[in-house]
Amino acid sequence: MAEPVREELSALAAIFCGPHEWEVLSRSETDGTVFRIHTKAEGFMDADIPLELVFHLPVNYPSCLPGISVNSERLTRAQCVTVKEKLLEQAESLMSEPMVHELVLWIQQNLRHILNQPETGSGNEKCTFSTSTTMNDGLWITLLHLDHMRAKTKYVKTVEKWASDLRLTGRLMFMGKIILILLQGDRNNLKEYLILQKTSKVDVDSSGKKCKEKMISVLFETKVQTEHKRFLAFEVKEYSALDELQKEFETAGLKKLFSEFVLALESGVYNRQY
Repeated sequence: MAEPVREELSALAAIFCGPHEWEVLSRSETDGTVFRIHTKAEGFMDADIPLELVFHLPVNYPSCLPGISVNSERLTRAQCVTVKEKLLEQAESLMSEPMVHELVLWIQQNLRHILNQPETGSGNEKCTFSTSTTMNDGLWITLLHLDHMRAKTKYVKTVEKWASDLRLTGRLMFMGKIILILLQGDRNNLKEYLILQKTSKVDVDSSGKKCKEKMISVLFETKVQTEHKRFLAFEVKEYSALDELQKEFETAGLKKLFSEFVLALESGVYNRQY
């Protein structure tokens, strides 16, 4: 961890020192640091809106944007998504410098203005998705396999947006010709993701025309067990070797899943190539 980031975390812990205001959720030399801040911001009619902000600082931060999750029992899902988007827009203007405290101050000062704007998301259910590390009875995990991505940049951005809108976490993983999507979240949201994946024109065909995803398969789906790691963000990762991909699965408590599905898939790719 770079010294400026270490100093930023120490400062944040000192600033948000009240009961339950600050909590480090995970630290990793490969995945960075994830922490949660509980704060309040002025909303409609000068009423305080409680906010739960989860920040994921990747190892390259602040040279790259932090991951951000926004939750509040007073806001709808669409409002949470809008607040997150505005925070990320603000973060882009603060690149290369530690920015978390400035982002928290900014949302405290601007939440009311954001909420006064028309909602861009959908749904008016309350945004009560929990990012705690405790077990959630409704939490499921699924592993998807994609055969290929022709329009990779656009495809990846679309997958990231769907995961964000549906409050899903996990990994989009590339290793050679293998493309896997590991998703964690509410089962209904996982089903909604699959519908989007299969019905939207997310890629292009061999002639360059937009097309739907026809080469997707669900390799595995189950309720999250106690040995499974809780993913706190959705990340896109590329692996140069199979052992790197294996380590990702083992760290997530999914060693058996890797052995039963990914190794067989890798073997199939190998056989098709030769």
